[in-house]
Amino acid sequence: MVDRTSIFGAAEADGIVRCDACPVLCRIRPGRAGACHRYANEDGRLVRTDPLVLLTQTDQPLVPFLEGAEDWDGGITRPTFVTAIGAGTTYPDYKPAPFIVSSQHQGVDTVTVVTEGIFSYCGLKAKIDTDRHLGPESARVMHEGEQIGHVTTAEYGSQMLSIGGVRHLTGGSKREGSVTCATMLALASKQAIEVEIEGGSRLILQAGAAPIVNGVPETRMRVGCGSAAVGIFAQQWQGHVDEVIVVDDHITGVLTEHQAGKCLNMRASGIRVRGRRSTPGRYFQVAHPGSGWGGTDVTDPLSLIESIDPKLAWPGLRLLLTSTTGEDFLYVELDEALRPVPAPVPAAVAATVARIGENCEPALTSILFMAGAGGSLRAGVTDNPILLTRAVQRGEVVVTMGGAPCYLYPGGGITIMADVLRLPDKAFGHVPTPALVAPLEFTLRADLYAALGGHVDQAISLATLLAQEGDAARREAWLSDNPWPGAPG
Repeated sequence: MVDRTSIFGAAEADGIVRCDACPVLCRIRPGRAGACHRYANEDGRLVRTDPLVLLTQTDQPLVPFLEGAEDWDGGITRPTFVTAIGAGTTYPDYKPAPFIVSSQHQGVDTVTVVTEGIFSYCGLKAKIDTDRHLGPESARVMHEGEQIGHVTTAEYGSQMLSIGGVRHLTGGSKREGSVTCATMLALASKQAIEVEIEGGSRLILQAGAAPIVNGVPETRMRVGCGSAAVGIFAQQWQGHVDEVIVVDDHITGVLTEHQAGKCLNMRASGIRVRGRRSTPGRYFQVAHPGSGWGGTDVTDPLSLIESIDPKLAWPGLRLLLTSTTGEDFLYVELDEALRPVPAPVPAAVAATVARIGENCEPALTSILFMAGAGGSLRAGVTDNPILLTRAVQRGEVVVTMGGAPCYLYPGGGITIMADVLRLPDKAFGHVPTPALVAPLEFTLRADLYAALGGHVDQAISLATLLAQEGDAARREAWLSDNPWPGAPG
């Protein structure tokens, strides 16, 4: 634990310490922690219960440590990045960021400014790889009886949820805000959470794990819509079947009607499926959304056949019906009365169904944290925040969260999104206002930092910071999939 009293707190009578690291302003008695459990009173000193996290590139060769610096002791180390995890906040907003660290990257003098942001304006985007119908678009997402988000647009092979946001955190009841904050913190911390969608499914979500829909783990993300599957596998089906229907909630494909089948000179089968015909071989609304074949409510795929034209169909016609993942399939042949009758699946046909499954990626849940960096946070970086904003927008500043790369949304402000799996564990916290606490780092050239009106007089060298933190810091290996956040040239 590191003493933070001089930065974030003030001593009072009876050993009580008032913490001003967030708007709650806890008065913490000796031996106790504040409401967020991130700060505690240790013998009249305010200490940070979570250590500062340092990330080291362990796969890089040892190099002289800041050679030429006055406090260099001649030792050697590996490249180290100071994250904002455990750094603390700038609240009550007039203070510089907790750590402004100078170092060198590939011979360039750089500055990394680290701070933990208190985000009321934040949310999570949950990408759920499944064809299952989770719930109507805009349906409420519930947890512990409170709305914490809503269903948003379905994407190609995935269903999307929007969780959190300022209106749920602060715009509803106190309990709604608390439940929303706790759910967001758990999901951002890579924990499993069960949610319920009104008029839809119950889900267990965990970043990097398969979604569990109504108690059933998903295994495959679809290869494409029904029409796409027809286009991909048409040539592999040719000669082994006479017709294929790929069942899909969005676009159901019919091989011989589809342009792919026509280009292969496949004979028309005369089999017409239900639904609204879009273009040749492509059908919308063949059934209602559901948890059956291809994200529909269909459990008997033969029910999709509206008619069989006796002028075109023939006895012995070989028909394959399959879902977009290949998990559900049925092989039938038409009898003398042109009725579809289940038949043994030829090996060549089974191989094509297996190929569909082979082309499906594993179904996963992705949790993306999204937030806007507001004025007070930026003021901890520079005394003129708009200059930082413009430099970020011009790509002159690398913005990271716990070392993880961020996607910067276009337009005004600094609105960012990051994959929680690319952050170290225990990267997020909360305050009971309610709001999430998340790390944020700005890395830029030292000369640019000075030109932006940065708090240059508060900067310390990396060597000094490491000496100050000592064994209290938490050292972890750099995640190799993340780019090293050196300052742009």
